Amino acid sequence: MAKLYYDGDADLSVLSGKTIAVIGYGNQGSAQAQNLHDSGIDVVVGLREGGKSWSKAKSDGLSVSTIESAAEKADIIHILVPDEVQSQVYEASIKPYLSEGKVLGFSHGFNITFGGIKPPENVDLLMVAPKGPGYMVRQLYKEGFGVPALIAVEQDFSGNAKNIALAMAKAMKFTKPGVLETTFYEETTSDLFGEQVVLCGGVSELIKAGFETLVEKGYQPEIAYFECLHELKLITDLIQQGGMGFMWQMVSNTAEFGGRTRGSRIISEATKAEMKKIWEEIEAGKFAAEWRKESEGGMKFLNAQREKEKEEQIEVVGRRIRELFQTAR
Repeated sequence: MAKLYYDGDADLSVLSGKTIAVIGYGNQGSAQAQNLHDSGIDVVVGLREGGKSWSKAKSDGLSVSTIESAAEKADIIHILVPDEVQSQVYEASIKPYLSEGKVLGFSHGFNITFGGIKPPENVDLLMVAPKGPGYMVRQLYKEGFGVPALIAVEQDFSGNAKNIALAMAKAMKFTKPGVLETTFYEETTSDLFGEQVVLCGGVSELIKAGFETLVEKGYQPEIAYFECLHELKLITDLIQQGGMGFMWQMVSNTAEFGGRTRGSRIISEATKAEMKKIWEEIEAGKFAAEWRKESEGGMKFLNAQREKEKEEQIEVVGRRIRELFQTAR
């Protein structure tokens, strides 16, 4: 049974007198830096000088410096730039300033798990990973609450790494709903698996396949869009609120019977077998190697897919429907 940690399990005084360098100011970087700062933590944001984020972080009231300067002055270096650039940023701008006893933090374990970053043994290595997008991390904090989060300790050189991770989580209000302890490996591989087979890859392909099937059968694209995409949020909101059982209670008996008798024909044993293959690719590092090749090669596949998708019928119909909704307001 997983153990959850709450406010009473974390002590903010652990961070007293320490400076946290948040490296990067994207969705997670901006949210986490502001939350830490607003909780009274000494925060410096490390950025490329003159970049767009530099002025944004300053306008948000944060101390800003180059990545090198931030890494040199900080006790805790929290790396929140995208996975695909972390290793380059680490080697060029962080590693030279990672002296004994410092703390290296992440919110996703990709580069540690798959060897993109190999820290020295004389530092703490920890993770504080909110289970929500940056805008929600910031919004809930301002409302006096927080998103759930994971913590992990890969190296405990100081003997105090877990307390530091919990204190960082508390400063961002993650310990209000609860923080679950995991490992870098478990967080990374489960996160990749969930994204690929369910949350991003699986759901997107399921939506498109359903939409295309109805349109091919002669249904109006707008009707297909509502049935296969728009209403998905209603269902996922119910599942998040109370689980699968609650969702079944809240839909019609017809929907429940149809879903329970037909769902396994779509997500079949063959689908599960493919899921296992995908997990094996993640576990073996095959996906990590593919992603490194893609990102280092200019993201040609991703850029081509993004352009192609803009012209797909479901996206064209969706833009038109959303515009009509906005006009009606």
